[in-house]
Amino acid sequence: MAPAALANRWWRAVTLAGTVTGSRSSHTATYLQKGGLQAAVLERRHVLGGAAVSEEIFPGFRFSRCSYLLSLLRPHIYRDLELKKHGLKVYMRDPHAFTPMLEEGVRGAPPRSLTLGSDLATNQMEISKFSQKDAKAYPEFVAHLERLADAMNPLLDAPPVDIPGFTSGSLRRRVAAAKTLMPIFKCGLKLGKNLPDFYEIITAPIMKILTQWFDSEPLKATLATDGVIGAMTSPSNPGSGYVLLHHVMGEVEKEKGAWGYVEGGMGGVSQAIASAARSYGVDIFTEKDVSQILVGSDGDAKGVVLKDGTEIHSKVVLSNATPYITFKNLTPQSALSSEFIKAVDQIDYTSPVTKINVAVDKLPNFLASPTPGDKPGPHHQCSIHLNCESVDVLETAYKEAKNERPSARPMVEMTIPSVLDPTLAPPGCHVVSLFTQFTPYYIEGREWTDQDREAFADTVFDWVEQYAPGFKKSVVGRDILAPPDLERIFGLTGGNIFHGSMSLDQLYLTRPLPSLADYRSPIKGLYLCGSGCHPGGGVMGSPGWNAALTVIADLKRR
Repeated sequence: MAPAALANRWWRAVTLAGTVTGSRSSHTATYLQKGGLQAAVLERRHVLGGAAVSEEIFPGFRFSRCSYLLSLLRPHIYRDLELKKHGLKVYMRDPHAFTPMLEEGVRGAPPRSLTLGSDLATNQMEISKFSQKDAKAYPEFVAHLERLADAMNPLLDAPPVDIPGFTSGSLRRRVAAAKTLMPIFKCGLKLGKNLPDFYEIITAPIMKILTQWFDSEPLKATLATDGVIGAMTSPSNPGSGYVLLHHVMGEVEKEKGAWGYVEGGMGGVSQAIASAARSYGVDIFTEKDVSQILVGSDGDAKGVVLKDGTEIHSKVVLSNATPYITFKNLTPQSALSSEFIKAVDQIDYTSPVTKINVAVDKLPNFLASPTPGDKPGPHHQCSIHLNCESVDVLETAYKEAKNERPSARPMVEMTIPSVLDPTLAPPGCHVVSLFTQFTPYYIEGREWTDQDREAFADTVFDWVEQYAPGFKKSVVGRDILAPPDLERIFGLTGGNIFHGSMSLDQLYLTRPLPSLADYRSPIKGLYLCGSGCHPGGGVMGSPGWNAALTVIADLKRR
C-alpha cells in the first residue's frame, strides 16, 4: 500500500512489530480484531517476525537467524489461531540434549557423553555412566520441576494483580481488581505444600538446587545451562533458578517441556500467525519503520509517524518494542515525567549472547558419538552442549564477560535443525546455530570491531573442532551477531533476547517497572505488548494476549 493510501486510512489499533517477535504483534492484533477493533501491524524490517524470522544468508541456506527453537508458544494461542491450519509445522526432537566430553576414551573407546530425552529409563542409563545415585534421583527431580512449572500456568495467561485498582478508583474498579487475584490463588492451590520449594527455586542460585539433587558434574552443568541461557548470570548467582524454571514451562504439540524446530525456520511461526491474523481482517505491513508515537495536546496517543513522514492515526497504539525503545526513542520526551524516564533508564538489558549462524557442507561428527557415512545420529537433533563438562567452566566464562572480555572457553549451545528439516539447506549440507555465552556488550570499554567478531568466532570454532574434528573445514559461511548486532538488527536493547533481564526485580509486578506491569503506559492509549512485559521473554502469546484484553477492557470503560 502506498504511503498516501496508508495515511488516509484510520485504525482503532496499531501494533508496532520488529522485535522479539513481530509475530507477537500479529497475534495481539488478531485478538484486538476479534474484539471489534480494526487493527494494523507495522513491521520495521522487510521480513515479518522480529527475531522469529527465516533468512537466506548464504545461497541455498535458510537460517532461523535470531530465535531458533519453539516451545513457549502458549497452547491456547496455538488453538485459537488454528496455527496448524495456517501452515505451522513443528519437528519434535527426541532426544533433546547431548553433552559430549573432552576426554581420552578408555581402552580405545570414544569419550563419554550424556544424552537426555523423553524416556526416563534411557535417561537413567545415560546418567549412570557418571553416577548411579544421580540416575536414581533424576525422575523425581523432573517430576518436581514439572509440578512447579505447572503451578505457574495460571500466572502466565493473566495480567499481574491490579494493585492500583485496590488502592484507588471507584468501587466498581476495586471489584474488578479483586478478580486479578484469582490466578495467584490458583497458583497457590496448585503449589500446596510445594510453596516453599517454589520460593526457593525462584530466589536461589541454580547450583544450590542442583547440588541438593545431584553429584555428577556433567549432569549438573548440562542442567545449569538452562539456568543461565540468555542471561548475564552464573549458576552461582541468586535468581538463576527461576531462569531454569522459565525454560521448562514450555510445551510443543502437548508435550510439556519440549522444544522443536519449525519447518522452514522460525519465520514459519511468524508467517502462520500472520496468516491467521489476515484471515480475521488484520492489515499487516512490512518496511514501515516508526519514528515517533503521536501524542495529542490532551496527552493521549493518536497514532504513529513513520520515518518517511507518513502519519497513521489510531485510537490506541501497542508497542512490541522494548520499553527502552518505546519510551526513549519513540515517545516524545515532553509527554513523560522526568521520574518515569529515569526509571526506564534503570531497566537492565545486559546480554551475554553472541549468535553465530553457520553454513556447512558436511554434518559435524563428534568424537564422543561418531556416526559413519555422514549420516545423522539421534544426538544430532539435540541441543548440543559444548564446554559444559563442569560448572566451573561456566563460572569462568561468566567472570570473563563480567570483566568485559569475550570468554576464552565459551558455553556453546549448538543446534542443527536441517537434520530434521531438509528444506533449510542443499542436499548433503546443513545449517548450524551456535548460541554462545558469555560475551559483553563492550569489550574493555570499547565497541566491537569486525576483527573482534571474527576472533571470537574463531575461538568458538576452535572449541567445536575439539569435539568434532573436521568442523572448521566444512564451513562455507558464517554470520556473527554480537550483542550490539542483535540490538541493531532486531531491536533488542542491549542485545537482550528477553527484552530485559529475567531477574527477580524485573518479574511479575515489577516487569518492566512497577508502574508498567499492567501493560498500560503513562500515555493514555499507549500500551506495551512485547517480551518486556509479564510474563517475560520467550513466552510467545501471553504478553500480547494480556495486553489485548487490557485494551478491550479499557475501551469498554470509556
